[in-house]
Amino acid sequence: MRVCTDYQKLNAWTEKDHFPIPFMDQMFDRLISIAPKDQEKTTFTCPYGTFAFKRMSFGLCNALATFQRCIMPIFSDMVEDAIE
Repeated sequence: MRVCTDYQKLNAWTEKDHFPIPFMDQMFDRLISIAPKDQEKTTFTCPYGTFAFKRMSFGLCNALATFQRCIMPIFSDMVEDAIE
């Protein structure tokens, strides 16, 4: 059994907080460094030149798993207690 709560009416009356929250793909790009020897694997060319990522791009297939592997040791004492 799942509980589904409709908060539309409550949200309509709630004063909005416009604190800027970063986009998750931008956060991931800033968090995980790519080893210099592997940066060439992310190289792409466009009209402005040839570029390679220095941080893991959100679109890479293992980006989320790598992020999770890096974060788990940091929050291991709080998993299933304060965070999921």
